Amino acid sequence: MAILSFLVHLFGAIMLLLFAVRMVRTGIERSFGASFKRLLTRNQGVAASSMTGLMMAVVLQSSAAVALLAAGFAASGYLAFPAGLAVVLGGDLGSALIIQVLSFKLDWLVPLLLSVGGWLFVKTEQRRWRQAGRILMGIAFILISLQFLRQAMDPIRDGAVLPALAEYLARDFLTAFIVGGALAFVMHSSVAAILMCVTLVQIGAIPFAAALSLVLGANFGSALIPIYLARNMPVAARRIPLANLALRGTWALAVLLIINLAADPQYLLLASPGQSLVYSHIMFNTALVLLALPLCRPLESVMQLVLPAKAADDAGIENLEASSALDAAVIDNPQLAIASLKRELLRMIDILDRMFQCIPELYETGDTRRIKSLCAQDQPVDAALSEIRRYVASMPAATYSKNDLKTVRGLMDFAIRLETAGDAISKRLTEIISKKHESDARFSKEGWAELLHMHEAIQDNLKLASNVLISDDLESARLLVREKAELKQIERKSRKHHLRRLQDGRKESFESSDVHLETLRVLRDINSHVSAIAYPILYRNGQLLETRLIEDMDAARAAG
Repeated sequence: MAILSFLVHLFGAIMLLLFAVRMVRTGIERSFGASFKRLLTRNQGVAASSMTGLMMAVVLQSSAAVALLAAGFAASGYLAFPAGLAVVLGGDLGSALIIQVLSFKLDWLVPLLLSVGGWLFVKTEQRRWRQAGRILMGIAFILISLQFLRQAMDPIRDGAVLPALAEYLARDFLTAFIVGGALAFVMHSSVAAILMCVTLVQIGAIPFAAALSLVLGANFGSALIPIYLARNMPVAARRIPLANLALRGTWALAVLLIINLAADPQYLLLASPGQSLVYSHIMFNTALVLLALPLCRPLESVMQLVLPAKAADDAGIENLEASSALDAAVIDNPQLAIASLKRELLRMIDILDRMFQCIPELYETGDTRRIKSLCAQDQPVDAALSEIRRYVASMPAATYSKNDLKTVRGLMDFAIRLETAGDAISKRLTEIISKKHESDARFSKEGWAELLHMHEAIQDNLKLASNVLISDDLESARLLVREKAELKQIERKSRKHHLRRLQDGRKESFESSDVHLETLRVLRDINSHVSAIAYPILYRNGQLLETRLIEDMDAARAAG
């Protein structure tokens, strides 16, 4: 019975730790996902890219998440292989640094984090503040889970089983290495796995030598996670995690053999066993970054030989926009036909997202070739709307219920809004970009930051609109409408700040005034089109007012 109780408590502590790490990462991705995209894809050297990866891993608390982001952008052509590999290497070092922070005795912070985080998540309406609350509660749950882990180990720490197992792992470092790798892979989080090892060493449950081998194995296992998660991605995406595994795996095995055969692990006991384990983990990753950064560029040709690009992959990328998701064979089945319509709308959103991603770059460079390419991408959006019109027109209305027909009309309206958003990107924004570069206008630093903020918010809303389209979730629809209202406020504030800069005599603001104000209007319109998917859901659930006008004018005057 004691063993069963121990296993239940241990499993519960580990699951809470995994949930908390994921909770923090989700909150940060939802708040700053578009900002991460801009940080990762800007042109910079391998050293600067590694620092970007370090910063992102500290924020996301996951090197695997950083590796997947880098792989995805590499597959889309936004990130070169050397920079992508440097980002991943920096991400591993960043996750090591966050372990140092979380390994401190921060139990006194738990009530404060729960109080502030819970209040922000429950009582505030703005998404950024709600996600900040989620992040704070996630950090509190990480600290609580570590407390649970220590408590779960207390009953068996002085028994016969755990000391015997720990001594065996200390003697057989290869087995400990494999166990550490399996632990990190199964948990899908090297942060969680290494935090667990640090906690076990701190309470004396396992010796330092065994924990060191476990941590080296966890480093190897963490490199396997993005390879597994990116297994269905294009070849260009899989090269970066594979190169990281080759570097990290080779270095981990080399260090394992050196400290166990040519040296003594006890030499690394620079402080308490738990703190020394954290120091060793940080030193391992720092040394790896310093040794591997010069290899990022030469490894590109090696990875191209190991994973050559397939002609079929290239053709698939070129023809992605041309392949419609509409299925004429299911048009007599309302549920399947509506699902087919939603898939086609998701395809339209994906094309719009890719069109919209490059807008900041075009504002800075004015590259006419890229502008022509962007305009050409609007053609599949127009074609998709035409196909949807024909598909809806051919639906046998007799087999569709009244609610089904309302749903179809709502989806049709959204398709029209998406096509209009595509025109706004390919025609109105590109016209403004051309005007900016013809007049050689330059934004003020504050004005450009305001435009980037709006761009990032719209990118987030595109993702949220996709979720609303698929889930029909009322709360997500309400959130999307709130985000629309918030973006309107951002637009008004930016316009007000711009006019204030004009009054202050800022030369760059005067030169770019028309461009800035026109861009604000177009971005606001694009966001309105994207947010339109929420209104049918709100209407069906009685969450929309018929009018915003005050009905009783006499009462309004009296109140005024």
